[in-house]
Amino acid sequence: MITPEIIFEDKDILVCIKPSGVPTQSKHIGTPDMVSILKNHIHHSKQQKGEPYLALIHRLDQPVAGLLVFAKNPAAAKSLNRQLQSSGFGKHYLAVLSSVPTLPESTLENYLVKDGRTNVSRICTPDTPDAKIARLHYKIIRCNAPLALAEITLDTGRHHQIRVQMSHIGCPVLGDAKYTPAAFCTDIPPSNQLQLYAARLSFRHPASGAPLSFTYDPKLSF
Repeated sequence: MITPEIIFEDKDILVCIKPSGVPTQSKHIGTPDMVSILKNHIHHSKQQKGEPYLALIHRLDQPVAGLLVFAKNPAAAKSLNRQLQSSGFGKHYLAVLSSVPTLPESTLENYLVKDGRTNVSRICTPDTPDAKIARLHYKIIRCNAPLALAEITLDTGRHHQIRVQMSHIGCPVLGDAKYTPAAFCTDIPPSNQLQLYAARLSFRHPASGAPLSFTYDPKLSF
């Protein structure tokens, strides 16, 4: 079992770093995921009987590394979910892009639809069945052509949202085999890992209401 990297824990919440390649939650029996790893940690650290309570508040794609918060009781889960739905929950990412965007800073707004059979999302028209609005804001903070490092803030939390929307403007995330066009820039340096990281997380403590902010430094060599 993987030893979790926990950066904050009290009786209400647990904040940890999810490694790249580990699913947030898996339906496959025997597959280690963050939920089972953390429940095992709580079970052994508290020496309690039975399965501990642990509520998943938000997800990260399996290849994405970074910050996750979990609730350790129903009241905390209710508060965090309320913040998530009311935009009181800040999710900020770092992404190495395979191309430098035309605009150094912009808000992207598209409609996305997910294909459950292929686990792929795509840009669509507003009248497409099951279409959902997707909105993010990016800001380029460093360039080393042809690559660019972007800070990305999500206003919505759609399936593969960052990966789809950045690819749509011709700047796919480096290492994204799923959404990078096959004929895209043959001179881009290869990457075996998706260069997308959940780097900052902010919300109010579900019990005290105190503002909390956590950061993760992926130690990029970019």
